Amino acid sequence: MKHGPSTALVAENAPRSAQEEVTPKRNLMPYRVYILLCSDGSYYTGSAADVEKRVCEHQDGVMQTSNTYTRRPVKLIWASEEVERYSDALRFERQVKGWSRVKKEALMRNEFNAIHEIVKIERRQREKNKKRNSR
Repeated sequence: MKHGPSTALVAENAPRSAQEEVTPKRNLMPYRVYILLCSDGSYYTGSAADVEKRVCEHQDGVMQTSNTYTRRPVKLIWASEEVERYSDALRFERQVKGWSRVKKEALMRNEFNAIHEIVKIERRQREKNKKRNSR
């Protein structure tokens, strides 16, 4: 995933081709990365096979150790397209978790060029700080 999956929840009942119906499916589940807006204005990034169910679990406070437990209510504001492997979803989740708020907001708007510009700005700032601290 070079630029990350695109936004929007994809319709679950999209028509299948005749080839898909006769080909046995591999034992893979679809996973998505999602971003929640928490009541304190922070973003929470996660991944799940069933995003809607996972959002309900966040909302209901099922896990008291969850980062969102004290930040309820939460609202689903973005979900990626599906990926087949959990490892791909987890890798993208961890990548997005490390991003700045501005970068996450560009992702949610599907502004991939903006993400690249933000990366360039952040890189220049780090280099500038590095030079300043080495004096």
